[in-house]
Amino acid sequence: MKELFHQNEKGLIPSLSTVLLQEMEKFNRLLVRMNKSLNDIELAIKGFIVMSATLDSMYLKLQNNQVPDNWSEVAYPSLKPLSSWFMDLIERIAFMDDWLKNGNPCSYWMPGMFYPQGFLTGVLQTHARQYKIAIDKLSFAFEILPAERADEIDEKPDDGVFIHGMFIDGARFDRDNQIITDQHPAKMVETMPVIHFKP
Repeated sequence: MKELFHQNEKGLIPSLSTVLLQEMEKFNRLLVRMNKSLNDIELAIKGFIVMSATLDSMYLKLQNNQVPDNWSEVAYPSLKPLSSWFMDLIERIAFMDDWLKNGNPCSYWMPGMFYPQGFLTGVLQTHARQYKIAIDKLSFAFEILPAERADEIDEKPDDGVFIHGMFIDGARFDRDNQIITDQHPAKMVETMPVIHFKP
């Protein structure tokens, strides 16, 4: 954890640590909202406080396995029903917790973040600082690795980051020929192997 927030000579913490702090702030805002509203709805059901329109709407959404509006307005975009949304939230928080406690991972779960664009900017900023290049002169090159999952990655790359958890819609990645090709019949979404994002 110490390496995550070690300041450089200009007093700046690493760019990816800033991304982690911003992500944690957003997840904490969501968790606080969920906790308060669940406590409020319990009190409203017991008759201790007034059942407001927000709580009434939340109650109906919970009964219908939908994410309540008061949660989704501070949450990441998702079309999942409440049950799978909640399991996804647990996985996202576990990823952030592991990142905070154990330092930068070998592979990042970019789809598990609130703001993936901020993460990609952080990766470019890290490279720009390391090699003293203007960030606006950088872009990404991509290499698709043979590894299918994050747990198959043992080491971090020298430059850039490994990303896992990506999907491709309306096509598929042919592992044998290393090309994007037509999707299999009746299969709209395919998983992607780990991808190396190289500035």
